[in-house]
Amino acid sequence: MIPRYSRPEMVAIWSPETRFRIWFEIEAHACDALAEIGVIPKQAAKTIWEKGGAATFDVARIDEIERETKHDVIAFLTHLAEFVGPDARFIHQGMTSSDVLDTCFAVQLKRASDILLDDIERLLAALKKRAFEHKDTVTIGRSHGIHAEPTTFGVKLAQAYAEFSRCRDRLIAAREEIATCAISGAVGTFANIDPRVEEHVAEKLGLKAEPVSTQVIPRDRHAMYFATLGVIASSMERLATEIRHLQRTEVLEAEEYFSPGQKGSSAMPHKRNPVLTENLTGLARMVRAFALPAMENVALWHERDISHSSVERMIGPDATITLDFALARLTGVIEKLVVYPENMEKNLNKFRGLVHSQRVLLALTQAGVSREDAYRLVQRNAMRVWQEGADFLEELLADEEVRAALSEEEIREKFDLGYHTKHVDTIFERVFG
Repeated sequence: MIPRYSRPEMVAIWSPETRFRIWFEIEAHACDALAEIGVIPKQAAKTIWEKGGAATFDVARIDEIERETKHDVIAFLTHLAEFVGPDARFIHQGMTSSDVLDTCFAVQLKRASDILLDDIERLLAALKKRAFEHKDTVTIGRSHGIHAEPTTFGVKLAQAYAEFSRCRDRLIAAREEIATCAISGAVGTFANIDPRVEEHVAEKLGLKAEPVSTQVIPRDRHAMYFATLGVIASSMERLATEIRHLQRTEVLEAEEYFSPGQKGSSAMPHKRNPVLTENLTGLARMVRAFALPAMENVALWHERDISHSSVERMIGPDATITLDFALARLTGVIEKLVVYPENMEKNLNKFRGLVHSQRVLLALTQAGVSREDAYRLVQRNAMRVWQEGADFLEELLADEEVRAALSEEEIREKFDLGYHTKHVDTIFERVFG
């Protein structure tokens, strides 16, 4: 991933240095197990830990060897032998490259998940704080981009909180599913390595043994993992899109924080653009794009092939690094979001009471008017508001058919904003407990 959209902690997980260190730990833990069951000398396992553990793996040297061998794991093992010496012959006993590669990938994805889960927790904390801050800040709800009925800005944020809570739960499940270890040898039969080795390595690395690996860990696990990241990205885009709409000049109910010295346009000095949430929309597209190749990786030939390998070398780092950066950016947007309650009130009243139409409709039906006639009466008056800028309440009060069913007091009562927010406490209790 390019540095512009990267954060150091997540990038470090995918560095060659980290990858080779994990490879070494897999091999060394396997040697411990092999020594314990008498396949290799215990002193050899100890030497491997001492010399390999103290080594600083030279990425350039491994790359140099790989240019000749055309095999990354063999290149690493050759370099490791340069540190370990004669006992290196006991490394990789009965194992195959996929045992190292797939188990390492599981460790990296698990570590990446821990960072992403922390990102989501931080976002949830920001959403909760702002939701309670604006719990009673009345604003207009929109459907199809058109004024619908009143809600509160706190309810909007509570919805986002509930959605990202589900994202957290899905990622926890995906993290559990991806965290499996395969040390089963060629075609996964354990013919040349005892299953107890796999169990030992899995325990040491905080993984579970893969029930049937067929030499590679089944890629349905990875497909679910990257699909989960795609869903999280979609939820992120949903919230970013809401903020982008609310920042439009003619709406301006909320906007991204515009810092001192910030400039919105090279040509127009007045501009304050929603650049962060637009950026988040783009990054979400990228994270989702990685889900499809992960699904296509599921169908490998027979017990294994490596058509998935090049894909995962890209999507593993890029998907997790991008989502980590994006979640952190979204958290910052929410923490610093500038909210304009006065503009919310102004927009709510822009069409002079039109948003109370449903209450009048229901009142007419309860007064004995058929639903079809009630709809006709309310819509007739509502269209005058749209087309002529009339006052909805005044139009209703002047409508003889409406007045035949409802008194002035009954009509005026239907314009109480408090009616629409009376269950906000219930919603917050459901979301936040």
